[in-house]
Amino acid sequence: MKQFLLQFFTWWNGTTLNTKFHTWRFGEKVGEDEVGNIYYQGGKDSEGRTRRWVIYNGLADASRIPPGWHGWMHHRTDVTPASAAYQARTWEKPHKPNVTGSSAAYRPKGSILTGSERPRVTGDYDAWTPKS
Repeated sequence: MKQFLLQFFTWWNGTTLNTKFHTWRFGEKVGEDEVGNIYYQGGKDSEGRTRRWVIYNGLADASRIPPGWHGWMHHRTDVTPASAAYQARTWEKPHKPNVTGSSAAYRPKGSILTGSERPRVTGDYDAWTPKS
């Protein structure tokens, strides 16, 4: 019951029931990436192009789409990395999850979340005061 309610009311926890139904009716599986995300196409979007979508393996985080599949998803190429001999570029880095809002997020000195004092200014900044 809990899983049904999560699928019904949350989009970030995996596939919603509406997406599952749409995929069942119109989706044609095109491929899968190394992290288990599954890519589909079918129907037309408002611009007349073939609609493309992904069903995430786990939490919905768009940064988890690899570069080759990102190009396909955004209609930069019609060739999927699964069907082409796609090779990652040397400058492409592996995925790092987005940690914004978590305890692992970057917090500079002086942030209210670190509990430390903001460093004193060194003279390159003059605080504004009214009528000065």
